[in-house]
Amino acid sequence: MEKNIPTSVSYALQPSYWRYVTMAILVGIACYVAQVFFTLPDISALRATNPASTALMDMRAAETQQKGIIKRRIQFWVPYEQISPHLKYAVLAAQDATFFSRKGSDLGKLLNYVDMNGKEKELTNQGGITLTQQLAKNLYSSSSENQFFKLREFLIVRQLETELSKHRIFEIYLNVIEWGDGIWGAEAAARMYFRTPALKLNREQAALLAAAITNSRLPANPSKRLLRRQQFILERMDNVELP
Repeated sequence: MEKNIPTSVSYALQPSYWRYVTMAILVGIACYVAQVFFTLPDISALRATNPASTALMDMRAAETQQKGIIKRRIQFWVPYEQISPHLKYAVLAAQDATFFSRKGSDLGKLLNYVDMNGKEKELTNQGGITLTQQLAKNLYSSSSENQFFKLREFLIVRQLETELSKHRIFEIYLNVIEWGDGIWGAEAAARMYFRTPALKLNREQAALLAAAITNSRLPANPSKRLLRRQQFILERMDNVELP
């Protein structure tokens, strides 16, 4: 004779099932975080050693190689003191005006971006990713949107700010910016576009280079939009603090 089994018994294993699912998720997260930590670069090496290449440089080289093009990399590393103060002011005005004065969280910068009007957002990067974030992306993760790289990038930013001085971060940044096809860093850009060393750049030249950062190049005949960015940066340069 068959016995009727109460339907409630069929749910008896559910708590154990969800415990296993939760454990599996937690283990997966732990493995993910561990993988991120184990792949972090040695930031401390950058205190005294200049990077031989960057993730963005390697990505650009791979892109041109796929097209069957071999493009020479033009880069001349120069110390911080051999870069025009005008370019430093211009880059900060265009990319991260509070770089030297900001400490700790970047939340204030984000809120400042929300309050900015459309013209400011169009003409500068203020409130966007910080200068240190840009450097982390260029050095180690290029333009990837993969969430693994996003977490890794965040941790690298914290490492950069902990291991390196502001001046060293800025020095590396100015030497690895992409300023055209195969043109990397302030010295190469100054020589290619203005036939002068980075130390000799004047205000107008510096502002034009800073305006071209988001375009990764400086055309022979700057567009009206690029010239508007240059003028806007010139107007903001005097408000930037540079230790």
